[in-house]
Amino acid sequence: MKITAPSPIDFYGRLCWLDGRPLLDTMETYRRELMTRALYTFRPDAAPLYNLVLSGRGKKNWKSTDLVLAAFYRLVIWESRAGNDCFVLANDEGQAGDDLALAKKLVAANPELGAELVVLGREIRRKDRAGSLQVLPAGDVKGSHGKTALFIGFDEIHGYKSWDIFEALAPDPTRLDTLTWVTSYDTIWNSPGVPLFDMKRTGQAGDDPRMLFSWYSGDLCTDAAFVDLAPEQRANPSMASWPEGAAYIEQQRRRLPSHKFRRLHLNLPGAPDGAFFDGDMVQRAVVSGVRRLAPRSDRHYVAFVDMSGGSSDDACLAVAHAEEGRTVLDLVVSQDGGIPFDPRLAVRKFARTLDEYGLNRVTGDAYAGDTFRHAFRDEGVHYQVAKLSKSEIYEELEPKLNAGEVELVDVPKLTEQLLTLVVRGTRVDHAPGGHDDYANAAAGAIVHAPAARPSRRRPDGTRPDEWAGGPSGRVGRPQVVMGHQAARRRSGMGARR
Repeated sequence: MKITAPSPIDFYGRLCWLDGRPLLDTMETYRRELMTRALYTFRPDAAPLYNLVLSGRGKKNWKSTDLVLAAFYRLVIWESRAGNDCFVLANDEGQAGDDLALAKKLVAANPELGAELVVLGREIRRKDRAGSLQVLPAGDVKGSHGKTALFIGFDEIHGYKSWDIFEALAPDPTRLDTLTWVTSYDTIWNSPGVPLFDMKRTGQAGDDPRMLFSWYSGDLCTDAAFVDLAPEQRANPSMASWPEGAAYIEQQRRRLPSHKFRRLHLNLPGAPDGAFFDGDMVQRAVVSGVRRLAPRSDRHYVAFVDMSGGSSDDACLAVAHAEEGRTVLDLVVSQDGGIPFDPRLAVRKFARTLDEYGLNRVTGDAYAGDTFRHAFRDEGVHYQVAKLSKSEIYEELEPKLNAGEVELVDVPKLTEQLLTLVVRGTRVDHAPGGHDDYANAAAGAIVHAPAARPSRRRPDGTRPDEWAGGPSGRVGRPQVVMGHQAARRRSGMGARR
């Protein structure tokens, strides 16, 4: 096999967008790079490297446009002896109509395409009859059986609960150049066996050499240029192209229910079947934009840790404090870097964080026996084993959440994990293949905060219960400094979302 087709960037460089601008002027760097990698990366035998693309971004980030542009490249430019038939499977009739209308408008805006293609009612056909682009609604699975194509695109699979349509349109194994392209918001059904859940897990594992995983969301980003940005920017890499920019995101945050905003504009998953917590209650507890509260000398903190061996789960530390009628989560952090990691380095980081909050003790479960108790002791921190099991901690947290007595920091991984906890038999846990390290640490800190014995140290080395005055050693009632509410007022932020 020889590479004879021009690159997609060369092809797009000859086209115009619908308003007459050069098409490449409308394509940001990250989109050009995606098109090049997906459509023009080859193996040593000159066959395309990738036969599956999974692309996810927030709303208004050109997902459908890129899918249609990729289909046009394969239809018009790619040379294939087996033909150039291309299919785009849309989520529903409305989406199919939108995708087909876009494809027809691109042909109308570009006489060069019009010279090669005939626009019909439900398809766009090459004049030499070497192939066509059909846009179909995905609902008719039976009608899709037996179809093989050079390009198979899926536009929005967030509502798919089964693999039926993928099985019906399984790529032809005799064709090395067949490409399946999936673009979508994250799934509504965040459970194993759901196509998008399973595909994301494969993409994150990175063990499928013929899969290109391109994902932009509030808690997961595969692009190094965006990974350190705020969640709203990570999920919306085309934000700079919007007339109102970040103001549009804030408008949508105010107008949409929190669970819809989270899925559409942060590209985060919905709750699985059998979710333990009420999703609306979790969302209401999150204080928008507050990632962490700085330590203050007049707060009584408690901390909870969820340790890990470093090979499959994060290690997480959470700090919380009780205020008038509620419990405030001040922070939840994980080890530096991803997995795998050295858990001893996580212990050292957590010990430094605990010291920032004036703490010399932390609560956690009995994982790994005495290993982490000794590790924290070596850092000057007393590790106390929790009396409640993880499931019992979640059960204690639920009524507090439902009563509006909890405030959570705005950490997408924490929110996602709380929303995806499920009831498994007699216990509360993450779904198979999921994680709950952030959720466990945060819940543990919140549940232990009201009844915790203060272990803070004052600048002079004494603890609050050693202050002079009265049988308890305290002088009067300590001043209560408001947590997230005060932080929100100081920053001019709106109400709890």
